[in-house]
Amino acid sequence: MFKLPAELTIVQVSECQAQFIEFAEQHQEITLDDSDVNRVDTVGIQLLLAIITYAIAQNKTLHWKNTSTIISDSIKQLGINEEILNKYLNA
Repeated sequence: MFKLPAELTIVQVSECQAQFIEFAEQHQEITLDDSDVNRVDTVGIQLLLAIITYAIAQNKTLHWKNTSTIISDSIKQLGINEEILNKYLNA
């Protein structure tokens, strides 16, 4: 399981991305756990899209656990309607 940080913002994105790639290289099945996320910005949402795209491109199985209302609310506020992201948010 890959646990997202409490703050998924521009400050944490590079480190989180590096940690995710390292984790993904070692696992075929990936579960994202966003239960600790209490703050997210636009760059954090972009990272989530990149994570999903990366996992799909690498033929990984991706599950998203405990979808944070903060993430869902931010996506709605930003007006993002990406099918690839909504697939996991509405699961």
